Amino acid sequence: MEQLVVGSLLSALATGAGALPILFFKQVTHRWRDILLAFTAGIMMAASTFSLIPQALANERLIVVCLGVLTGTILLTLLESVIPHIDLEHTRANISMDSQSLLILSAITLHNIPEGLSVGVSYSSEQSGLGGLIAFAIGVQNAPEGFLVALFLINQRVSRFKAFLLATLTGSVEIVSSFAGYYLTSFVEGLVSYGLAFAAGAMLFIVYKELIPESHGDGHERSATFSFIVGLLVMICLIRWFG
Repeated sequence: MEQLVVGSLLSALATGAGALPILFFKQVTHRWRDILLAFTAGIMMAASTFSLIPQALANERLIVVCLGVLTGTILLTLLESVIPHIDLEHTRANISMDSQSLLILSAITLHNIPEGLSVGVSYSSEQSGLGGLIAFAIGVQNAPEGFLVALFLINQRVSRFKAFLLATLTGSVEIVSSFAGYYLTSFVEGLVSYGLAFAAGAMLFIVYKELIPESHGDGHERSATFSFIVGLLVMICLIRWFG
């Protein structure tokens, strides 16, 4: 339980850590933004395919794992259909500042729920170190997300400190959802493997639908590709050493 508390807090607060530079810097180049997003994609790809899915397969039938991955993917697809995707840096929607800011914060908060569930489910697994690895992967993903949310809010004339606080709060929902995932899999027998597969599906959706396309949208595909590979290798090394 203590490890769950620490892991969920660190992964959630990584959103605030990512937003912290916004107090000092207002802009980030497209090149570095794409590199960070691609590195994050590599981390999450390795966590899903080399940790979550193999662990789920080791404890459950193939059909259960396939259903879990599909469920995670479908859930995020439904969330995206309800909450429209808005480019955090190139928004031109004709709505008021307050409404637009609320829409962004709501979308990010809802998308953080499956990530928190992933952390909680991973800590329920019998595999030593899996929870910490997934918490790290989610935290790495949250950092650039927090920065981009804070940057968007500043561009909407929200004060820097308020933008930092709001970006940090979007990650707090992961603490609640991580505990929900942990207790749900702890009390329902056989749900851990399904939960791990669900988490993998949700993370793979984020990688392919959001992170990779975003990192290739400004003409820095080659740098982003190398950054993706580096992120993948970093996570594989961590899984090898601590998994």
